[in-house]
Amino acid sequence: MSRSYWLERAWLGGPSVTSGVLVTVDAGRFTRVETVARAPDYTHRLAGLTIPGLANCHSHAFHRALRGRTQAGGGSFWTWREQMYGVAGALDPETYYDLALATYREMLASGITCVGEFHYLHHQPDGTPYNDPNEMGLALVSAARDAGIRITLLDTCYLASGIGQAPEGVQVRYSDGDVERWQQRAAALASAQSGPDVVVGAAIHSVRAVPREQVKGVVTWAEERRAPLHVHLSEQPAENESCLAAYGLSPTAVLDAEGALGARTSAVHATHLSEPDIELLGQSSTRVTFCPTTERDLGDGIGPSRSLHRAGARLTLGTDSHAVIDMFEEMRAVEMDERLASRRRGHWSAEELLVAATRSGHESLGFADAGRIETGGRADLVTLDTSSVRTAGTGADLAAVVFAATASDVTSVVAGGRQVATGEDRAEVGRELDRVLQRVKERS
Repeated sequence: MSRSYWLERAWLGGPSVTSGVLVTVDAGRFTRVETVARAPDYTHRLAGLTIPGLANCHSHAFHRALRGRTQAGGGSFWTWREQMYGVAGALDPETYYDLALATYREMLASGITCVGEFHYLHHQPDGTPYNDPNEMGLALVSAARDAGIRITLLDTCYLASGIGQAPEGVQVRYSDGDVERWQQRAAALASAQSGPDVVVGAAIHSVRAVPREQVKGVVTWAEERRAPLHVHLSEQPAENESCLAAYGLSPTAVLDAEGALGARTSAVHATHLSEPDIELLGQSSTRVTFCPTTERDLGDGIGPSRSLHRAGARLTLGTDSHAVIDMFEEMRAVEMDERLASRRRGHWSAEELLVAATRSGHESLGFADAGRIETGGRADLVTLDTSSVRTAGTGADLAAVVFAATASDVTSVVAGGRQVATGEDRAEVGRELDRVLQRVKERS
């Protein structure tokens, strides 16, 4: 059924916004995009500034249970990881679905219309497969469908506790034993779940968790299906040190040698890189997924975003551990972190950061027809209040979106042509999260 929206102001690409845009939607896609000064009577009017749907390229849905529980006190990534393992060991398919559903609804309310779920909670806590070995992954797909968000389920190969070390503790539920068994399980999932709003991709957890000789098996699986391939890369100096000790190469160089870099690959974090690493990522047109709110929460460090861009790598963004679910904060944090590292301002334009959060992000997740307000594209629209206490007086332009707005300024979200969230939904989403997170806390 056809529906029309009149957008008071809209970003159609480029450095500026357009006033008075009429879009017509049919079967979830834009069939017409044109400038019309006044809203026709038959349209649904979206007041404020409208941008395409946002793509959250790196999510661990179960990490949402850690918000407010891990921020206090001292420690490092490694002490945080032990707290994360407590939650990971407590979940079953039912609670995983409930937690993911609430988390995805929070994402939708903040303007995210597609999520890349980096999924490695595959098996029962003792490592035994469920009757359906993909039951946990299917819970995530069901949660996304019920929430109304598109999902790229990045089925993750995780085989080792560290280089040369067997999985231990909760990690046994992550492991399929070897890459061949991971391939078989992931292939069954992909065969059962491919569809217009679901992509099944692949992920190499890290060079710590996948032995070098098994990396190629994940790469081949993704290549055969032309599927997205994501990988945690150089999040911690310890990863670089152990990789160099074991292989005589950096993690980036190992991935390059095994054919894992390229246009369908996204390197997540990419924080601690050498100049040769940066060149390898850029020359291969690999995407890099920065998650600044998580990287600062865990004390990981500041990645070389602009150097990677200059080398040819393409930026995308994610919320990772969900210390915050706010893609506007992720966008501006890329620029602000560069300012802190360089003590200079003005590294990223608002347009570049919006492209990273929309078009480039959707492309990295296998939805190249999303992230633009244009004829033929997926009809995703995120509308912002331009007169809130944060955005009032900012000019309602791209700079206001990136450097002033927050997720709380989202007043309407349209995904696939259907309105799936409004500003009034936040209270209900908050209550749902509170109920679910209380149950998870009691179990963990």
